[in-house]
This record gives sequence, structure tokens and C-alpha cells, in this order.
Amino acid sequence: MDYIKIRFGDDLEQFDCDFEQTIQGMFRSMSPVFRLAQRSWRPQMDIYETPQEIVVLAEVAGVEKDDLEVEISNRAVKISGHRPPGPRGENATYRLAEIQYGRFERMLFLPVPIDPEKVTASFSNGFLTVRLAKKPRDRDKICKVPISSG
Repeated sequence: MDYIKIRFGDDLEQFDCDFEQTIQGMFRSMSPVFRLAQRSWRPQMDIYETPQEIVVLAEVAGVEKDDLEVEISNRAVKISGHRPPGPRGENATYRLAEIQYGRFERMLFLPVPIDPEKVTASFSNGFLTVRLAKKPRDRDKICKVPISSG
């Protein structure tokens, strides 16, 4: 199931890029003839939450660790990288070619603030695991709010 991303702000350049990717995906699903010159793909990801952290698991088989990059802010994580083309048979006629190659980038917006100082990432058997520690909430802190007149 695909979800619709809703963004607020004035970043129309990013909107144009997202729109172009949506149109490209639409045409690509109809026929491989409509592919644009730049190839990109979207690795499948799982995100789950525990009381202490948010965990992102990305399936990036065929991508080298050095070709992966993880960037974080307190409310989002961006995972990007590159998967080089696999070996191609000489004088071969392909009957099916589904494996995607090239650059990828995924921006994931998080449901709660995280602590950027307590983030870990590991890579094993074609899976990238990013663990994002949640920022603790000050539940015991009580503040009095002054009430002004008029």
C-alpha cells in the first residue's frame, strides 16, 4: 500500500522533483519504454517503534556499506546510496529484468523527536538497520504559567 506524503512549506523545487518522480513512476508502470534517463529505485523499508526507540530496517541487497549514507535530524531520517549494475551476460537476450540499479534516496518523517546523539546504524546480510533513540519527555516537570490581566 502506498501512502500519500503531505508536506507543508514553500519548497516548490522539492515539489517539482517529487511530481516528476510520481509521473516517472506512472509511466514506468505502463511500459519500460517510458523510462527517463536517470534511473533510481526505492528500497523496501520497515519502521517500527518500541517505548525507547524507532527502528528503520532497509533492504539494500547488493549495495556496499561504503555506498550508503544516513542523515538525521530530530524529526526525520534520510537514507541514500547507490547499487551498481550487476553482471550482464554477453550476447544474452533478457526475458525478464526486474532488479533495479542506480541511486536511491528515502526521506522518512518520524512520529516523535529523536536524540541525534544516540543513533546507531549497522549493515549486515543486505539489510541496513538504523536505531533512533527517542528524546525523553519531561513528564515530571510542572511549570506555573503566570496569568496577566486584560
